Amino acid sequence: MQLKASLLFGITAIFLFSNCAGYRTAANYPEPRPLGKDYKTYHLASEISKEDTSLLQFEEPKGILTLSQALSLALLNNPELAAFSWEVRAREARTLQASLPPNPEIAVELENVGGSGEAGGFAQTETTVGLSQLIELGGKRQKRIRIAALESDLAAWDYEIKRLDVLTQVTQSFVNVISAQERVTLNTELVRVAQEFMNSVSLRVQAGATSPAEESRARVALSNARIQLDRTQRELDGSQKRLTAMWGSSTPVFEKAGGQLDTSLKIPKFDQLLTLISQNPEVARWTVDMQRRAAVLSLAKAQRIPDPSIGTGVRRLNESDDNAFVVGLSVPVPIFNRNQGTTETARMRLNQGDWERQATELRINTLIAESYQRLSTAFIEATTLQSSVLPEAQNAFDTINEGYKLGKFGFLEVLDAQRTLFDSRSQYLLSLAEYQKAKADLERLIGQSLDTIQ
Repeated sequence: MQLKASLLFGITAIFLFSNCAGYRTAANYPEPRPLGKDYKTYHLASEISKEDTSLLQFEEPKGILTLSQALSLALLNNPELAAFSWEVRAREARTLQASLPPNPEIAVELENVGGSGEAGGFAQTETTVGLSQLIELGGKRQKRIRIAALESDLAAWDYEIKRLDVLTQVTQSFVNVISAQERVTLNTELVRVAQEFMNSVSLRVQAGATSPAEESRARVALSNARIQLDRTQRELDGSQKRLTAMWGSSTPVFEKAGGQLDTSLKIPKFDQLLTLISQNPEVARWTVDMQRRAAVLSLAKAQRIPDPSIGTGVRRLNESDDNAFVVGLSVPVPIFNRNQGTTETARMRLNQGDWERQATELRINTLIAESYQRLSTAFIEATTLQSSVLPEAQNAFDTINEGYKLGKFGFLEVLDAQRTLFDSRSQYLLSLAEYQKAKADLERLIGQSLDTIQ
């Protein structure tokens, strides 16, 4: 009897350890896209305590802030990016849980207790202490591990997507700060020009060469210029706060953003950009997602195989003062529930994934086309304004302004020339900003800087 029990335990152990093949719990991080690859990024190190959720300490520059510094600060300290890093670790813990086999069960059973006659009390009691173990067949455990590991990999891909999002958002926020600074400079100059013009009108009024009403209108124009300057200064404050929020700071400490807006980039051909769509992490992650869906279907098929429970124990016979071994085997009979619904659902999800992948590629293609159109339009507008509109507007303003002092032009002509010049310069700044933001969107979509495309 002892030999039989030992054999039973040996068989059980074989079943248990046969499923203990090697597995991984750490997520496979994808190779970072070329865009921003050289910047250090917040990653949750394995040795960090689970209770330690504080972000890395950093010091924001107090003078001139460069785009490179802004990107470094955000990638190391962005709260949303840090949260994605924790999600990867949570998925890794889920993989660990999926690797654990079912726990054995201990059962204690008393028979012939408290009966009547000779069966009264515990005289004829039979006490059984047993140990049973569920044996998972069909490789269910390995399939669960694979699904959990692939879900960890998907979380790592989501982390890469968020990294590119942070890069793009910081770049565009930095562009907004530069643009706001330029508009403040432009409106400061407008206030200066409006002040000089009002002084000129005042001298003409004092000399009796023009109506006092023109001085009032010049004063109104100066007030409007000051209002516009105040508005742009407030916009600058707001854009600075939005930028610093990218690295978790509520109050900007830098004085100004360093750099200038330009259109020096040679725009690559549209067909070149479409060939790089595979670098987009939203497209690339579908390879792993389809593997996960296939693994879910494989597990659903394996769950149709019933899992037996093997048990053994010792029975104490009080009446004869003897001991006996008990051996048991139970197997579910899959008559009604053969996991049909779950299997079919997994199959439909797998088919659905093919269409969702195509939809993702189509969406990214459309976004590339839209961003490329924005980039091209902003480039043409900015270069046209720079090469022809701005020089002509400046020349017209200088000519009319000097002519007004000599009495050759009227008050309204000067105001119109002034408005045309500063509106054109403001539009030029807007075009430059739109150009840079469209460039950032394109780079996000292809995962690569446009400057590196030959």
